[in-house]
Parts: sequence; C-alpha cells; structure tokens
Amino acid sequence: MSTYVFKAIDHTGSRAHGEVEAESPQAVSYQLKQRGLIVLDVADKHASPRIELSFMKRVKPTELAIFSRQLSTMISSGMSILRSLYVLEEQTESPYLKETIVAVRKDVEAGLSLSDSMAKHPKVFNPLFVAMTQAGELGGVLEEALVRVADQLQKDAALRRQIKSAMIYPTVVIVFAVGVMMALVAFLVPVFESVFKQFGGKLPALTQVSVLLSTIVTGYWWALFGGTAIVIIAFLKWKKSSWGRPQWDHFRLRVPMKIGTIVQQVAVARWSRTLASLTGAGVPLLQALDITGRTGGNVAVEEAMDGVINSVKRGGTIAAPLAQAPIFPVMVTHMVGVGEETGALDTMLDRVAEFYEEQVEASVKALTSILEPIMIIVIGSMVGFIVISMYLPLFEVYNHIQ
Repeated sequence: MSTYVFKAIDHTGSRAHGEVEAESPQAVSYQLKQRGLIVLDVADKHASPRIELSFMKRVKPTELAIFSRQLSTMISSGMSILRSLYVLEEQTESPYLKETIVAVRKDVEAGLSLSDSMAKHPKVFNPLFVAMTQAGELGGVLEEALVRVADQLQKDAALRRQIKSAMIYPTVVIVFAVGVMMALVAFLVPVFESVFKQFGGKLPALTQVSVLLSTIVTGYWWALFGGTAIVIIAFLKWKKSSWGRPQWDHFRLRVPMKIGTIVQQVAVARWSRTLASLTGAGVPLLQALDITGRTGGNVAVEEAMDGVINSVKRGGTIAAPLAQAPIFPVMVTHMVGVGEETGALDTMLDRVAEFYEEQVEASVKALTSILEPIMIIVIGSMVGFIVISMYLPLFEVYNHIQ
C-alpha cells in the first residue's frame, strides 16, 4: 500500500484534496468516484521528483496508431469511452502518451467530449486526429473514425520511414568522407609540410591550399566547429520562421536530381490520403480542406487549399483551383474532378494517394542509384586532391635533381 495525494471536485464544483492509502492510482480514483468526487490529479506522496525536458517529449506515430486502433476495438466491443481510457492508461508503455491519456480521461470524467479533451493536447493529437474523432462522435461511428485515423497514421509513418531509410546510406557515406578528409588534412598534411620546408622554394598552388586547410583545421578548429554550429542553428530557425518556411518549401520543390520531384510526390500523397480520410469520416468539406492545408507539410499545399476553400465557398469545384496550383499534377486534378462528379471523392483520393506512394518508392530508388556514382566521384576527388597536392612538390624536387 502507498500513500497518494489527490485533488478533486464534487458535483457542485467545490474543491477537495487530501491523502489516501491504496495499491495504485486507479484504486484511488475508484475510491474517490465512490464518494461522488471527480478526480483532477493523483500523485504518489513519496515519489521522487523527475527531471523532464519538454522538447524531448514526443509520441511516435506508430504508438498513436496503436492507441487509436485499441480504443476503436474497445468501443466497438461495447466498453464505455471512460473505461477504455482506464484500460489504455494501464497498458500504454510510452510515459508521455500515458500522461496524456490520463489527462484526457480526467477531462472526459469532468464532462468534456473525447474530441474536446484531445484538442487540449495538440502536441500529441493533431487537428486531423481531433477532427476525425469529433466527426465520429457526431455521426455515431467513433470506432470507424478511429480506425481511419490509425490507418492514416501508419501509412504516413511508412512514407516517412521509406524516405529516411533511403537517406541513411548517402548520409553515412558523406559523414565518413568528411571525417577522412579532416583526418588527412589534420594529420597527413602537417607531416608533408615539415618536409617541404626543408626543401625551400615556393609551393605549388594546390599544395598551398592544402596547407591553408590544415592550418585552419588544426589551429582554428574551435572557430570551424563554432561557425558550423551557428550556421546550422540559424538555418533551423530560418526554416521554422514565418518568412523562412515558405521560401524553404518552395526551394525544396525546385531541387534537381529528382529531390524536388520526391518532395512534390510526398506532399501530394499526404494531401490525398488526409483529405480522403477526413471526407470519408464525415468531416465537413470546408473544415477538411482547412485541416488538410495545415497538415500537408508544405506551404505550397497550404496556399493551394486557400484557393480551393474560396472556390468551394462560392459554390465552385475543388478541381478548378487545383489546376492552377503548380504542385498538383494534371492527373490529380482530373481524378478529383471525376470524384466530384461521381460523388466518390474519397475513393478517388485514396487511389491518388496509393499511386503517388508507389511513385515515391520508385523515385527514391532512382535517386539512390544516381547518388551512388556521384558520391564515389566526390569522395575520390577529395582524396585525390589531397594526395596530388602533397606529391606535387616532390615531383618538382625530382625534376630539379634531373
């Protein structure tokens, strides 16, 4: 048995607090509920304080998808939302998600709807999750809406993993190449430099460049690393700023070597899948378009959705303004137009999403095949530059001896 401190309110709104001995926080909540109290907080009196960093708190999409699917299964089996949350609170291993479920459960106990309770935690439940939950509550199909959310989260996570896994190999090679380059400049060049000083005379231009790089790396390494850190931090802040993010998103779409194409395909696939999920769950079209724009992952999509929303408000179609947005290919506008005419918009959007997810996979493979020879050339050029610059003075000395 442990001692727990609690905070609660009764049905008149009066606050209550105190200590209770019980086996678990759930037992405390049960005791207080039997006394007619609504639990606000329960904590172990003798628990040691924990140091938590807010920026490290995050819930993985896969964990959220599992939560959504489990909640749907429990509700469809006849369990109440409150009891389902109690069970998930016990089963969830992620500390941050468990903490959030506890907070949602307490709000539901206090009389809030599930969607309103989730909306108070935007870091965990994004607008897509909240809107589909709300639509499921209003339409009486909450379990179906939660399954759609889980499917959306899993497919979005799979798309992200696909991109990240394709970038692991080039990243490792680049880091290794830079490390080798730094090691050669820091340790090999100084040895040759001391030998060259004994020969006297003027060094070749390539050798002077290598010696200069060696001096910077060995003598001003703190400035090199400090400058790199400043540039990275400044870039990240610029990318997240209100004026830098649009510039960065539009720039990514124009990057050559299929990178811009992949960015476009990912944005279109995510847009199609999200809008299909929202409209299929019964979310009003204008709200679905607004949420899709905000969760599209690219400013170009958000700008296009502004035009679509204005068109729909005037009684127009979705396809017409999409045709004016460069980020959406012609095929997308045609399929959306067919979906609007036949009344099967969500089905058409699902097909668009599947098509572009397959295109992303093919484009990523093509990009990887292009990057491999380019990286070999770059690494060979870097190492070759150092080696040639070190041997040029030796060749000149040999010529003078001849």
